[in-house]
Amino acid sequence: MTVIRAACIQLNVGPEVGPNLAAAGALIRDAASRGATLIALPEVADAIIEDPRLLREWAQPEERHEALAGYRALALETGTALLLGSVVVRAEGPRFANRSYLLGPDGAVLARYDKIHLYDADLPDGEVHRESAQFAPGGTGVVARLPGGGRLGLTICYDLRFPQLHRALAKAGAEILAVPSAFACATGAAHWQVLLQARAIETGCFVLAPAQTGTHHLGRRTWGHSLIVSPWGEVLADAGTEVGLVLADLDLDQVRAARAALPTLSHDRLFEVMEA
Repeated sequence: MTVIRAACIQLNVGPEVGPNLAAAGALIRDAASRGATLIALPEVADAIIEDPRLLREWAQPEERHEALAGYRALALETGTALLLGSVVVRAEGPRFANRSYLLGPDGAVLARYDKIHLYDADLPDGEVHRESAQFAPGGTGVVARLPGGGRLGLTICYDLRFPQLHRALAKAGAEILAVPSAFACATGAAHWQVLLQARAIETGCFVLAPAQTGTHHLGRRTWGHSLIVSPWGEVLADAGTEVGLVLADLDLDQVRAARAALPTLSHDRLFEVMEA
């Protein structure tokens, strides 16, 4: 039996890495002191910078990335597996990578994942998002082995709306799905929880969904409600709308039990679609 005590850290990041690292570090240490061995941070855990010109001046390549170095040090200090939900990484070409990192208890990078589905949306409240204007999409799904046992499938935020990715990760061995996010309030209120529960139920996986919350620099607002969901779709923890953390024990035998009861991952059938 493998049981993992997991934590989701809920943040309200600003435009400067130093204060964001300090706030996250305090919560990471708190989670570790409470027995968490897998600690997950939200999307854009380095900084939220809306101005494209400032983003270009500020973004760093991986080898010189201030936030990545800081979080690697925190993983080493606490001796935990740390999921850095995502940071902005300067990559080859004119656009950046929105990249997630799984860090080991020794601070080493165990896995990288570049967000595949980019958030281009016109929301009912008037918010407009064009993530593809600044970021290049990834093209590879990633399942990583956790140091204490278990396998983690990596996704980021808008990926949540694409069930085929999560199903593919589960079929590749994922027992836990990570969905670090900075979800908008309009869509968060309508879709966040139900989609996370659906992805858990469809795959028979635990889902860890650490999120940004509150009002950020220049007025951007995020939904919060970091969730941990069981393979049966039960919400095990909900962080509400305040900065903080939630914990839950993930018994991976529940993954096997859910999949034995409803073995949908092995029931795919080929079919055609026709117009009647």
